[in-house]
Amino acid sequence: MNPEFEYFKKFKKPHDIQLFLNSVRYNPDHGTNSPAKVMRMQKANCFEGALFAAAALKALGHKPLIVDFLTINDDDHVIAIFKHNNCFGAVAKSNTTTLRFREPVYSSLRELILSYFEFYFNIHGEKSLRSYSVPINLSRFDKFNWITTDENLDFIGDYLYTVKHYPILDRKSLLNLSTADKELIDLCFAGAVPEGLYKAKKRK
Repeated sequence: MNPEFEYFKKFKKPHDIQLFLNSVRYNPDHGTNSPAKVMRMQKANCFEGALFAAAALKALGHKPLIVDFLTINDDDHVIAIFKHNNCFGAVAKSNTTTLRFREPVYSSLRELILSYFEFYFNIHGEKSLRSYSVPINLSRFDKFNWITTDENLDFIGDYLYTVKHYPILDRKSLLNLSTADKELIDLCFAGAVPEGLYKAKKRK
């Protein structure tokens, strides 16, 4: 095992990674820390969580793949994806309760992404997910020691904006979206760190 994978020996399956990410504090600060720093600091935002999950999944034998979500009037999101029995699953850190782990039961990447749609809304309950990226293999950043470096990794986030994204809805479908139920909104934001929530303006 490579030295950087020493951090991840305790993880035996993807859900173990998710339980770790659930246990660490949400990081509302700007900047992007490496997986090694996340382990030391015991806190992560969604992007740092995705990088950590991708590194830990790599230690389990998966490719270190992440997918970027773009939204409107809300925070964007990043997940780490993996496959089991040719089906897609995901591990993610989120300041909300509904945008985290997905079991590997989805037959396509789009099907996996759509599993997040109903649960992806801003503080007003407006469903905000609009597109998702092609999978990004973080091995392209190995020369920057992205798993163990103490340097800021914001440049990886900048790269996500340059890759192809696929729209989820057409214009007609966007006009017919309903808002989330209050009970679901309350569940979603239970325990959220207020400083890390997007202060969405309510749309008319």
